[in-house]
Amino acid sequence: MSHTFTVWAPRAKKVELELAPSGGEQGERVPMSATGNGWWAVVAEAEPGDDYAFRLDGGKPLPDPRSPWQPYGVHGASRLLDHGAFPWTDAGWQPPPLAAAVVYELHIGTFTAAGTFEGAIERLEYLRALGVTHVQLMPVAESPGERGWGYDGVDLFAPEHSYGGPEGLKRLVDACHERGLAVLLDVVYNHLGPDGNYLAQFGPYFTDRYHTPWGDAVNLDGPGSDEVRSFFIDNALMWLGDYHFDGLRLDAVHALLDQSAVHFLEEMANEVRALEAALGRRLVLIAESDLNDPRLLRPPLTGGYGLDAQWNDDFHHALHALLTGERRGYYEDFGEVRHLARALEQAYVYTGQHSPFRGRRHGRPPTGLNGDCFLGYLQNHDQIGNRAQGERIGHLIDRPRLKVGAALVLTAPFVPLLFQGEEWAASSPFLYFTHHQDEALAETVRKGRQEEFGTHWDRASGAELPVPDPQAEATFTRSKLHWEERREEPHAEMLAWHRALIALRAAQPALRDPRLAKVDVRYDEAAQWLVLARGPLRVVANLAERAQTAPLAGADGYRLLLASTEDVTLAADGVTLPGPAVAILAP
Repeated sequence: MSHTFTVWAPRAKKVELELAPSGGEQGERVPMSATGNGWWAVVAEAEPGDDYAFRLDGGKPLPDPRSPWQPYGVHGASRLLDHGAFPWTDAGWQPPPLAAAVVYELHIGTFTAAGTFEGAIERLEYLRALGVTHVQLMPVAESPGERGWGYDGVDLFAPEHSYGGPEGLKRLVDACHERGLAVLLDVVYNHLGPDGNYLAQFGPYFTDRYHTPWGDAVNLDGPGSDEVRSFFIDNALMWLGDYHFDGLRLDAVHALLDQSAVHFLEEMANEVRALEAALGRRLVLIAESDLNDPRLLRPPLTGGYGLDAQWNDDFHHALHALLTGERRGYYEDFGEVRHLARALEQAYVYTGQHSPFRGRRHGRPPTGLNGDCFLGYLQNHDQIGNRAQGERIGHLIDRPRLKVGAALVLTAPFVPLLFQGEEWAASSPFLYFTHHQDEALAETVRKGRQEEFGTHWDRASGAELPVPDPQAEATFTRSKLHWEERREEPHAEMLAWHRALIALRAAQPALRDPRLAKVDVRYDEAAQWLVLARGPLRVVANLAERAQTAPLAGADGYRLLLASTEDVTLAADGVTLPGPAVAILAP
């Protein structure tokens, strides 16, 4: 059959298609014709499963920037794929709304022993029974090597071959929908990895007008940026359309530098809304941003970008600093009960006040926005993996504090997010791991990691610990979950606690009410107690080490829905809890 091959290569004087049939015969070179605006095209005999590449001005064969499949990795040939051939079974599927969601973030390579899309399918019934509604995958676009976090992807249209490629990913999404689970995908548009990144040879995908932590910025507003913007927006539409994802998590949108009258994010949101109407299925865009800027979430008619939600780092930082006592880095801005109370009532802690960590004013009030515009969490891949030893929160604090933290996440007015294994306080760390084939790049990553963290000591013994080598396979395998431990203590106790909290959230409409205007928090900074009002319910937390009474008028008229300890006393003047502990009450 004939197939039309196209590629955008505005700087090339000559472009050839190199076609290699799936049988493995010697490939042939076919000259391509310029069709205008930097595009080249040719019609050739080919069918799904055939391999191909492009040669620019007689150079070496390069993968297609829009390759749908990279079976040989980032440096190999691309492979044709027929998206229409997959036998989807999810007709009529509609995802649950974010306001009712419990999101579970996972990394395909470490979620199961197999480390594949197929392996993840085997655990979906567990997630459904836990009460999860949305599964969020860390990036799965083709990246260098056989293991990594996915944030150095370079073939953005091709699912990672080592996970199971396009077929495996579609089977996973279809299986999730069959079990009533929505699926979100983490995508990275602010940079591409250096290893296997050939985009700059094809066109002006990057610009030195702006600098980012990863080097030159993606070209979103300079010459040639119309096609660059289309490249990334088409990628988003592909994941949502061809792979049936229910939404995207957009990595570090503060690094998407764009001074256009219509910001890239607004244009993407508009295109996604159009696809949503065409599909008849709700789609969501969730941003990661450290700007505390509500314009991300406001509609374009009021000057916003029209995204649906964002990760709420202020809530995480306030809760983490209070539970652990850590004050380094951005935790310098947090650590008091008032910070957590402010986060619970209005999402952002910093809404224009001076930030000691930044040395300047930071943020803007999110006036009028509801809690379902924000995802709240006690941990995620960043907050664990960006520590020297990949320590989870369960490695840093004791079980009583861990239970308090879990309760505050799952009773907060935000969309709760759990990171894989969090629900049973998994023993395995989540370390930073890579598999770069370029040894010079690998050594740069090793040195950078060591310089970032320097000397590190074990919290318990005080012994000096080396920073794990990101390239070592052992660093990757150490990060895999040990599923058998969830049936053992103390993990079984934590799993039971999370199950009870998630079930309570599902059973109590007040805990799913996203209206921040309905949230009220009272606290005592010196005594370290906090009372969160969610409609008629009260969440009473004692963060001190000693037992104490949190004032609550008529508490003896309440009934105890759930508590982290049996030693809870309800009296006319308040709730007495050992420390630390938490109780959830209803009138």
